[in-house]
Formats: sequence, structure tokens, C-alpha cells
Amino acid sequence: MSDAKEQLILETSKGEVVIELRPDLAPNHVARLKELASEGFYDGIVFHRVIEGFMAQVGCPHGVGTGGSDKPDLKQEFNEEKHVRGTCSMARSASPDSANSQFFICFDDAPFLNRQYTVWGQVTSGMENIDKLERGEPVANPDKIISMKVAS
Repeated sequence: MSDAKEQLILETSKGEVVIELRPDLAPNHVARLKELASEGFYDGIVFHRVIEGFMAQVGCPHGVGTGGSDKPDLKQEFNEEKHVRGTCSMARSASPDSANSQFFICFDDAPFLNRQYTVWGQVTSGMENIDKLERGEPVANPDKIISMKVAS
């Protein structure tokens, strides 16, 4: 797939990351991410939870993992896509229908997440920049998304 409108370009404090969107897997989540990106919601938001060998989480406007956008939470769109290195998936609370704006990018395979979280994309370039993110839970000196845009 090289449809430009189906990619997100993240300029992070460690460099560019390109994510291929998968509306075929999670059409409502992809639509939300594109909507928030086009509104500038993610610009300046930090990677607040970065766990070595697991994942990097981002998308909380408070920078601590407690918040989302002002839009309603999304109904889950769990799918058969595996959580592997570079997988982009939605964070949520204990409720399956609580995803909003927070998402995570897997550093490594995480099969225990399969069919429990909504996979909506895959990093196609710049994974080395995700690998460079400062680690922590919370991160003492977090990296951030400088800008996140839908490729056009």
C-alpha cells in the first residue's frame, strides 16, 4: 500500500517515523487518529511510558497516561493482526471500549496483546528512531512527537 492518505508521518525528537495505516483492520480508530493528527492534537505530546523490550506509549495530553482527547471513547476493533515489532495499537483502560487518543508502538513481539488491543497500523520506516526513545515508566526526560501529520 502506498496510498499517501493512509500514512502518518511522525516527526519525533529522535527523528522521523512513518506509519502505514490499516483502515481495513480498524476503520474507526484510523479515522480518529487521522482526525486528531489533522487538528494538531499530537504535536508536542510526550512518550510517557517507554518500556524496554515491550513498547512506547504516547497520546496523553497531560503527559502521564491519564487522559485522552475531548472526543468520545471508541468501541474496540480487535482483529487478528499480531502485535510484533513496529505494530501500532491503541492503549485503553480495563474496558475494551475505552480507547481514545493514546497508542503504543511495539519494540518486540507481544503475543499476549493479540486480540486484546486494537491494531491500526505498522511502522514502515524510522523504527530505529523509536528504538532511541528515552525509557521509563514514567519517563524522567521524555521524548516527544514534534508533529504528526497525515501524509498527503
